[in-house]
Amino acid sequence: MKPVKVKEIAYDIMMNPVILLIDEDELKALPIWVGPFEAHAIGVALQGITLERPLTHDLFKNVCGLLEARLSMVVINDVREGTYYAELHMWHQDKKLVVDSRPSDAIALALRTQTPIYLSDKVAEESLDIKDLINEEQNQELKELLENIRPNDPKKSLH
Repeated sequence: MKPVKVKEIAYDIMMNPVILLIDEDELKALPIWVGPFEAHAIGVALQGITLERPLTHDLFKNVCGLLEARLSMVVINDVREGTYYAELHMWHQDKKLVVDSRPSDAIALALRTQTPIYLSDKVAEESLDIKDLINEEQNQELKELLENIRPNDPKKSLH
């Protein structure tokens, strides 16, 4: 398994949110396209924002805490027909539990609990060289576009 971290939420040319997971050496990245609500949940966690009322992932974290269950790791373990799959690895009363999850939910929860995220070897093979993801001209155009969006606009890159 390969450890990764969430680098940022980026947006493709059609302004669809993409979670960028990068390896420890910051040479490889795995882009995972998510919906806007999932991107918002991950963005809130990335920025360390505490909301007045809990989002679903905050609620799950709180329930796990009350039940004395601990998330030990998140594994993005499979990709089939372009869809990624993940698992929550948890401990409860000395029993290991593995729970199926969407990667976006697993990532949102991992960020809230400061739990490590891993890619299975199969999924890691899907990673791209960071230098191949976007050329410098595209990167500059995207930065200029994002800088002109109001701060509260949900399409602004979060990092």
